[in-house]
Amino acid sequence: MTETGVQPSAKSMILEDLVNLAWKGTIRVPHFQRDFRWASKDVMNLFDSIARGYPIGTLLFWLRDSPPATVQLGRLRTKVEHQATAMWVVDGQQRITSIANALHRDGHKHKPFDVYYDLANRTFLSTPRKLEAQHIPLPILFDLDELILWFSREDTGNPEYFKAAREIARKLREYVVPTYQIEHGDQSELIEIFDRLNNYGKRLTRAEIFSALFAPAELATGHGSELARIAESVSLQTKFGTIDEDTILQCVLARRGHDIHRDPHGEFDEERTRAGEFPSDDITTAHREAEKALVLAIEFLQQDAQVPHYTFLSYRALLVVLTRFFAHFPAPDPRVRELLRRFYWRASVRGVAAFSGSFSQFGRSLARRIKPGNQVGSVEKLLEAVGSERTELDIEKYKASSAATKIMLCSWWDLGPRSPLTGEPYTQESLFETLPEAPTASGILQPVFNSSQASVEKRAWSANRVLNLGDPADTLIEGLSRPRVGMSKEKWEEILRSHCMSRETASYLEWDKAEEFLEGRRRLVNDAFNAFVDRRAEWERDDVPPRQSLILRDAS
Repeated sequence: MTETGVQPSAKSMILEDLVNLAWKGTIRVPHFQRDFRWASKDVMNLFDSIARGYPIGTLLFWLRDSPPATVQLGRLRTKVEHQATAMWVVDGQQRITSIANALHRDGHKHKPFDVYYDLANRTFLSTPRKLEAQHIPLPILFDLDELILWFSREDTGNPEYFKAAREIARKLREYVVPTYQIEHGDQSELIEIFDRLNNYGKRLTRAEIFSALFAPAELATGHGSELARIAESVSLQTKFGTIDEDTILQCVLARRGHDIHRDPHGEFDEERTRAGEFPSDDITTAHREAEKALVLAIEFLQQDAQVPHYTFLSYRALLVVLTRFFAHFPAPDPRVRELLRRFYWRASVRGVAAFSGSFSQFGRSLARRIKPGNQVGSVEKLLEAVGSERTELDIEKYKASSAATKIMLCSWWDLGPRSPLTGEPYTQESLFETLPEAPTASGILQPVFNSSQASVEKRAWSANRVLNLGDPADTLIEGLSRPRVGMSKEKWEEILRSHCMSRETASYLEWDKAEEFLEGRRRLVNDAFNAFVDRRAEWERDDVPPRQSLILRDAS
C-alpha cells in the first residue's frame, strides 16, 4: 500500500465513556467486519481481564461523517441522527460488542452476554443455574445507582458483599482502554488495514475478504454481508437449508470464471471484468445473477437428483459446479438434464478419489470443463471427468460429514419416510423446519438402541439410526416395532418399508433383540443404498446424447 497520509492518533478512553458512546449509537460496525463470533467463555474471560487490570488490546476506530441510521451492535439497536464523527470499528468488534451488550439490561438478556459476577468467589460466570445472593448481573454492577438499590433490598442484596461489589464496579467503570482513531482516509484504505490486522492472527475466510472488498455500498449496521443475504434468500426460496458463505462465494466466482479457488482481491478490476465470461458485470449484477443460477442448481438437485436438503449434499463443490452450469445454461435440454443427473451421482460416489484426493482439484477441474455456449460438450466433459466405473462405498458406520452417509440419507429420503404415529409422509417443509441452519443432518437421526442394548461397534452403525422429523422418540421406536391401535397392517408395513425395515426386523425391535435387528437392517440399508445409486447414476447406460440434441438452443 502506498503512503496516503493515514495517521492514527492514540487516545486512552475510560471504559464507562466508551460504553456510553456505544449505547448512544456513536460506535458502529462497518459492513466489512465479520459477524459476531464469541462464545460465553470469551466474554467472561474478557471481563476477568478487565477486572484484573490486564490489557485487552487496542481498539481501532475510523472517525467519519455518518448519516442517520438504526445502529445495531450485537443485540442492541439504537436509532441515531446524523453524526459528524461516528466511530466505526476497524479492529475490536468482538470486544466492544461484548462489553456494550453484557453491561446493558437489554443485551444482558441474551447469550453470550448474560454474564454475572460471583461476589463470593470473585469470578465471572454465565447465568447461574440457581441465583444466590452473591450473584449479581453486570448491568446492575456497572450502574452505581442500581447497585445501591440492589443492596437495599432484602431479597437481592447481602450487605457483606457490598464492599466487594463496589470495588469491582469501580474497576470496570474506570478501566482504561487504549484506542487508535483515524480521522482521514477512504474506505478502501480502512479495508486494507482491516485485512492486514486480521491476517496477523486468525486469517479471514475468503468469503469475509470478498464481502469486505466488494460490498455493494456502505451497508446499514447489522444487515450482514451480501453473501449472507444471498444465503438467506436462497434458503427461503428453496427450503434447502442455509448454505455457508464460503460456498456462496465460490458460486459467485464460478459463474464468472472456471477457477473457483482464485484470489478474490481484484475480482472486479476493470481489466478482469472486461476479459471475463460476463463482461457487463458489476458487483450488484454478479450477486443477483449468481443467486439466480444457484436457485436453479438447487431446484435441479431437489427435483432431478432427489437431494432434498443441503445437509444431504455429498460435496459442496458439486453445488458450485452446478451453479456454474446453470449460470450459462439456465434452461438445458431435457436430455442434458438427464446426463447432468448421472454426472452428479457418479461424481458423488467416485468423489475426490478420482482427483488424486484433492478437494480443491475436484471442484476446480470440474468447473473448468463447463464451456460457455456449449451445453452438450460441457455435460459430456463432466461425465468424462468422473468416469462410469461403478464404485462401492462403505456405509456401515454412520459419519455425519461423509459423502457416503449423505448419499445414504438421500436413499432413505427416496423411500418416502413416514411418521409411525400418523402414517403421513415426512415433507420437504418439515425437513427444512427441523434443519434450517444445521451443518449436518444429525438432528433428524434417532438412535434405535442405546448402550445397554448393543455393543459400542454396532451402536455406531448406520443401521442403528432412523429418520425422525418431530415424532416423540419413544413413540417412534414403538411405532416401528408394532402397529399402533387402529392402524392396518398394510399401512404399517408401508411405514416399515419407508424406514428401510421389514416385519422381521420389526419383530426383533419389539423383543429388544439388538444384534438380530442391526444385522437384518444393515442388509436392508445396503440393498436400498445400492439400488438407489444404480438407479440414479445409471453406470452402464449410453451417455452419448442423441443426434437431434447435438443441435441445441445453447443461447437459452
